[in-house]
Amino acid sequence: MASNKNALIRYKTIDQCLRNTLRKWTLDDLIDACSDALYEYEGKDVYVSKRTVQLDIQMMRSDKLGYNAPIEVYQRKYYRYAEEGYSIMNIPVTENDIKVMNNAIQVLRQFKDFSLFKEMDGVLQRLEDSVYSSQENNRAIIHLDKNEQLKGLHFIDPLYHAIQKKRVLEITYKSFRARQESKLIVHPQLLKEFNNRWFLIVFHKTDFMNLALDRIIDIEEKNDIEYRDKAVNGDAYFKNVIGVTVSNSKPRRVEFWIEKRLAPYVITKPFHHTQRVIRETEDGVIFNILVQINFELERVILGYGESIKILKPQKLKDQIKRQLGRAYKNYEPENEL
Repeated sequence: MASNKNALIRYKTIDQCLRNTLRKWTLDDLIDACSDALYEYEGKDVYVSKRTVQLDIQMMRSDKLGYNAPIEVYQRKYYRYAEEGYSIMNIPVTENDIKVMNNAIQVLRQFKDFSLFKEMDGVLQRLEDSVYSSQENNRAIIHLDKNEQLKGLHFIDPLYHAIQKKRVLEITYKSFRARQESKLIVHPQLLKEFNNRWFLIVFHKTDFMNLALDRIIDIEEKNDIEYRDKAVNGDAYFKNVIGVTVSNSKPRRVEFWIEKRLAPYVITKPFHHTQRVIRETEDGVIFNILVQINFELERVILGYGESIKILKPQKLKDQIKRQLGRAYKNYEPENEL
């Protein structure tokens, strides 16, 4: 993690401490809090010196970052905000800041029709909303799902640059099923976001695999190993799947029925880009998709409960039936908690 990111984490941590007026904060307390925060973000011990936190407090007090934080020392050893309710997170955006950001957004909008910026339009819309909501008495118009507790996001930057610079990585990883962590020598190819989680697609030994960023413990570059560039195209790689689990199996034609009241939702938000309407029935609509059978497809199907029925293939139909049977058993009297 870059040193400037470490500093921002420390500023935020000190701010959170000083806003908690239910306890008294010594310099040692602030050092411990910063160390804990950096450990949580990086998954390893990070040395935070007394001098570092003293300089952080000095920086927060200054105008260099626009904080001008009213941090004071009382009883010669405790730190607090002199102004009740103060937080560096509440610093208002100036009119000049808004003007600069709006100008930047308009410049970026000029590139939105180029292929490289096809996905930028939604980003720019969110930026405009953030600028708008930062002004006094304005509220955000767009609300997006976000997981504040999601781990591993701090790995996105180093992973992105490793892919860009074609670097081999040694990743310390511990899956949910594993009892112990393992070290993998991998050739990172692509970053993928799905269902509010991030994944790294890597080439490992002889095949591709997915690594969830929230299960990565550490990353180390291996400059003595030649990088194997598989030139992975995300659109092509994920073409036949829902989610991120890609196998060597051929895509199958999955036919399913959706009850009438939910059919419009499935039509307007297809399970997959191959989705087609086969026919309408008295009580619903029959669709089909051409996909690999994977975990994410099963999760989508089970999420529709009694409103969906798999018609083909029989193997998937039987698998869903078994899972629903196990779910039903959880509600039988002898299995109740």
